Amino acid sequence: MRVRGAAAIGDGRLAARLRRELEGEVLFDAYSRGRYSTDASIYQIEPIGVVVPRHQRDIAATMQIAAEAGVTVLPRGGGTSQIGQTTGESLVVDVSKYLNRVLAFDAQACTVTVEPGLVLEPLNKFLKPHGLFYPVDVSTGNRATLGGMAGNNSCGSRSIRYGNMVHNVRAIEALLADGSEHRFAEVPADLSRLDADSRYAGLVRRMRTLGEREAGEIARRFPKLLRRVGGYNIDTLRAGGHNMAQLLVGSEGTLAFFTSLELNLQPIPPHKVLGICHFPTFYQAMDATQHIVKLDPSAVELVDGTMIELSRDIAMFRATVERCVRGEPDALLLVEFAGEDHAAQLRQLRQLEALMGELGFPDAVVEAIDPKFQSAVWEVRKAGLNIMMSMKGDGKPVSFIEDCAVPLEDLAAYTDRLTQVFQKHGTTGTWYAHASVGCLHVRPVLNMKDDQGAKKMRAIAEEAFAMVREYKGSHSGEHGDGLARSEFHESMFGPQIVRAFEEVKDVFDPTGLFNPGKIVRAPRMDDRRLFRYKPEYRAQPFDTVLDWSEWGGFAGAVEMCNNNGACRKAEPGVMCPSYRVTRDEQHLTRGRANTLRLAITGQLGRDALVSVDMHATMSLCVGCKGCKRECPTGVDMARMKIEFMHQYRKHHAPRLRERLVAWLPRYAPLAARLPWIFNLRDRIPGVPQLSRWFLGLSVRRA
Repeated sequence: MRVRGAAAIGDGRLAARLRRELEGEVLFDAYSRGRYSTDASIYQIEPIGVVVPRHQRDIAATMQIAAEAGVTVLPRGGGTSQIGQTTGESLVVDVSKYLNRVLAFDAQACTVTVEPGLVLEPLNKFLKPHGLFYPVDVSTGNRATLGGMAGNNSCGSRSIRYGNMVHNVRAIEALLADGSEHRFAEVPADLSRLDADSRYAGLVRRMRTLGEREAGEIARRFPKLLRRVGGYNIDTLRAGGHNMAQLLVGSEGTLAFFTSLELNLQPIPPHKVLGICHFPTFYQAMDATQHIVKLDPSAVELVDGTMIELSRDIAMFRATVERCVRGEPDALLLVEFAGEDHAAQLRQLRQLEALMGELGFPDAVVEAIDPKFQSAVWEVRKAGLNIMMSMKGDGKPVSFIEDCAVPLEDLAAYTDRLTQVFQKHGTTGTWYAHASVGCLHVRPVLNMKDDQGAKKMRAIAEEAFAMVREYKGSHSGEHGDGLARSEFHESMFGPQIVRAFEEVKDVFDPTGLFNPGKIVRAPRMDDRRLFRYKPEYRAQPFDTVLDWSEWGGFAGAVEMCNNNGACRKAEPGVMCPSYRVTRDEQHLTRGRANTLRLAITGQLGRDALVSVDMHATMSLCVGCKGCKRECPTGVDMARMKIEFMHQYRKHHAPRLRERLVAWLPRYAPLAARLPWIFNLRDRIPGVPQLSRWFLGLSVRRA
């Protein structure tokens, strides 16, 4: 691990050169680096710096400058990875702010080409008037970028019908470590048709040879499941022709830097119905799934009892839960049918009710025919992770075995045995998500602030993955490898396949420029030096003006932010208005919470909590309380700003502008009687500029 202080001079030269040669933003200050140190995982690694490119030329220049400086590059989208894919001691390149355009659209061919920073939900909003949508409907679709989804090989609730990202990406334009740009797409069986001397042709031939050489081992070791996203997709390297884009999908930014993606689209199903199936026990719900999928649903999603109870405590979900839940079920299965024929879907709903009766659960289906009701139910499901993370206290559901996938016939037995593993280690687990494909998001509740949390995580992971191997399942079914699962590839795939993965990395990225430590040559997943809560992590005590006892103190309230990025959404809602205008991580609920956490734990230096830089971070919070209502973990940044301002004013006197605003009730009556005096500011040339300089009042303020 690098020592930040020893590299400060070199980092300064690197930052200066980047600022000279790029048009985008270059952020090397400690506060910005701190905000980009985390994603939605348990990990925290400070980057060398951050680049926010304005265009593709900035990306290419950044890569060249980084290579010459001997530093690595980490592509980043929304920063919502749950297992540490987008945190590392690299130069982070955030494409989400500027590289978010639709580049080409063909409604007849059902294809669209986009930049990597475009978010899924705005894309679908663009496509909706044409009757099309992109079918990889991840729960974080209102903030997940398409580039990040491709890098992760994301799946979504309806993968049982539409498949994963790897099945829905047609081509990828990408920059390699040497700066060359190529279009990775379908390649013919006859490779003689390729330009013999091109870098791309060389890659294709090397990968074709690797695929043919390892075909037998791939057939033996790769899980025969839809939900397998671990490692590189070398199973797509077929002798009869393959698509090189499929190899890049799921590569987690370790092979190339995506600059555009061509995606396959699907018609929007005109009709949908939803059956909400109630089960008295979790095991019965899991056992029923293998029978329900035979009815050809478009989705079967699990919501467990813990999630139901936590949802009832969240204002924005309470009414929906009360409407769709009867009694006190231990588990729900959300079963969706979609298509052209509404009458046929209603018949499928009747068949579902009949099947539930045959399984011993009569009158256990709540129907959702109204699209608005369906949408409200899906919003609860989509918020699953954040709802689970709304638990108060140091113990939180932790992502590291959260998307193992097993065959449906083994799902009930697997979940039952895994529950026993949790009990053995003195904890419980939360469960939800993709029952239809045997991929449940399960998270044991652990306290990652102490050594026991890390030890339990290691023990549970080893036992869980051993079970997954026994069932011939996948240890990574949706969220990728990152820092949490990459080290387990050898036990899951065997040494021969791991060597093949390393060969892929070395052929594409011989200098190791891109995102090191992910997929191949990974560190231990339980190395606490890489954690957000490192061994030395301590919140510095101070006297608060507000009561934070509900969260165990101010630090506990700040730590409720799990970095999942719901505040980054650009679509309906009010959270977070300053981010919607600036698109800056600094002016985001997540960015503010991260900066507060770093400040109160001494990671930004002494007195960081009351620093001018901290004030700049909090300054654009308008106190709207949108986060309190719309953040599923209940982060109340408006309340935190009150606490911060109280602490800040102990060390910094209010400026004249702030005093004028505070005194407004005193002089407003006079202004009402003599308005012409106060309006002179806007009538005399030059006075507005003087008021800005001396008072800090904008010339645009009336």
